[in-house]
Amino acid sequence: MKMRIINFAHPLTESNLEEIKTLAGCGVLEVLNVPSQINLDEPLEPQVEGMLEKLGIAPAEWQTRPLLFNLPALNCSAAVLLAMLHGRMGYFPPVLRLRPDTAGLVPRFVVAEILNLQTIRERARGKR
Repeated sequence: MKMRIINFAHPLTESNLEEIKTLAGCGVLEVLNVPSQINLDEPLEPQVEGMLEKLGIAPAEWQTRPLLFNLPALNCSAAVLLAMLHGRMGYFPPVLRLRPDTAGLVPRFVVAEILNLQTIRERARGKR
């Protein structure tokens, strides 16, 4: 099985894709890069919804396809996106966490981990 990555942040490198493949234990079918620039003077929800609509993913696909998300850097955009994804998918999706690689001269990011948000939610729910 191969997953589809939906990227709302900076472009992922070939090295990042290899790191993801290793962490996820499966290949990457494709990366869909979504421009996530928003207009701060306009309501946020319709802008994020427009980003999702442009993907052209059918309702059944949201619930059945293996999807991995690289969230937008703007925290409010990420929050609204997660709420909408949960509504479409029925669960919280897995997301990437990238971190700066401080070893090189050129700034770059490496994949730190894949966060399984649904599992995190379920663990937190047990603490109610």
